[in-house]
Amino acid sequence: MFKIIDKTQFSEKVFKFRIEAPEMAKHAHAGQFLMVRANECGERVPFTFADWNAEEGWIEFIFMVIGKTTTLLSSYEAGDCIQDVTGPLGCPTEMGEGKWAVIGGGVGLAIAFPVARQLVATGHEVHAIMGARTKDLLLLEEQFRSILPEDHIHITTDDGSYGEKGVVTAPEERLIAAGDVDHVFCVGPVPMMKFATLTAQKYDTPIIASLNPIMVDGTGMCGCCRVQVDGKTKFACVDGPDFDATKVDWNDLRARQAAYRTEEGQSLKAYEEANCACQK
Repeated sequence: MFKIIDKTQFSEKVFKFRIEAPEMAKHAHAGQFLMVRANECGERVPFTFADWNAEEGWIEFIFMVIGKTTTLLSSYEAGDCIQDVTGPLGCPTEMGEGKWAVIGGGVGLAIAFPVARQLVATGHEVHAIMGARTKDLLLLEEQFRSILPEDHIHITTDDGSYGEKGVVTAPEERLIAAGDVDHVFCVGPVPMMKFATLTAQKYDTPIIASLNPIMVDGTGMCGCCRVQVDGKTKFACVDGPDFDATKVDWNDLRARQAAYRTEEGQSLKAYEEANCACQK
């Protein structure tokens, strides 16, 4: 059992948990992830390390309420316990020399932040491109501002409610064209990562994508997280989650992510009906 030390609510559907996990905190690296099982009957779901502190013995992850498991997790409070938390899993992000743009969209900003922080800590010049549908869904702005100068933070919102109206590829292209970026790291919705990749390719700029396919065990045994990279089958949980974005089959990844959408909806409906007032 893993105790929730603190719960933070960023918006109606976005939450952060700080979990007591001293051994995991000692070994976590930027880009790695963990597997969470809410209770003994629950499914395993992957979340990326948003932060950790080896001295104080805690880790953090951020999630958005979408299906049954995240709905259940959102009902937990500080002091409650999660059945299983396993990690760190996956390979840490590789950070080559040069100037970087770190792009995060939506909840992907939870992954982008530790990568940006590690790049800064190792002496890299970093620009953060932060995207969200609306201002209310923009995550970790304060944390990014604590490690980067003002002119290295670029915010976009789909509706123009904050920052630049539009998508992350606009500031990405400006930075690359101006010679301010040598490498790009991106994480977020599949369409966002695909078009960030196409933008980088126009300028022959290397780009890494942190992929988020369906996972079951996080150890490569189930095969659910397979992705097509350079025409070969890779397993995101053990070979990734980071890959050369220019070699990812984005259409295949998007199709695989949607494969169980009907079943996910049915599971959430059954959970909500079982827990409604009339059933208690």
